[in-house]
Amino acid sequence: MDVKTQEEQNESIRQRMLDVKEMRVGECPSDSPWIRPTRIYYQHDGVQRDWDVVRAHDGVSIIVFNTTRKKLVLVRQFRPAFFYTYLPEKRGSVDLQRYPPTLGVTLELCAGIIDKDKPLVEIARDELKEECGYDAPAEAFKLITTFRYTSTSVCKDTLFYVEVTDEMHTLPGGGSASEGELIEVVELSVPEVKKYIDSEEVQSPPSFLYGVTWFLINKPEHYS
Repeated sequence: MDVKTQEEQNESIRQRMLDVKEMRVGECPSDSPWIRPTRIYYQHDGVQRDWDVVRAHDGVSIIVFNTTRKKLVLVRQFRPAFFYTYLPEKRGSVDLQRYPPTLGVTLELCAGIIDKDKPLVEIARDELKEECGYDAPAEAFKLITTFRYTSTSVCKDTLFYVEVTDEMHTLPGGGSASEGELIEVVELSVPEVKKYIDSEEVQSPPSFLYGVTWFLINKPEHYS
């Protein structure tokens, strides 16, 4: 896909991404397919304790670097959970004038949940094609590490690194239409990414910050 076509697609996705109406906050159903809340009871240092946790799907994340244009390939999308961090803790309708949907738009690594019985590298390949439009071979993916989220929300994330070229950009990307995904493909130079992570507040999850930091530490040949 050429740059002009990608920009046109991004503009269309951006407009649809922010078309959020009639939002309300309600109770989470007990049969949610995405999260499973539970309470852990235990004795610690002679004291009886308990801890509430929410188990979410494990996932994969991919640091993507385009060697043709010397840019990191990232994704931007509307995240209701991220948006919720700006809202007061109450049920009912959300005032979208006071809390505009732009508050919920995040910049992230290409990523996805593990919901298929496939090797993790193949799931990473699928996400790269689906979200960013790049078709890279499995051997191009380098396994970096697997880490776990702690505190209340718990899941496991496996991080990969892959280098791509313009010639690999053969698919439209933008996410899975059947799953209702609206994903903007964002390519940033290393100086642009450095400026972003040096901001006072970033619209990104910890996995993004970890992935970008790993790249800056381990791949200086791409920007020095």
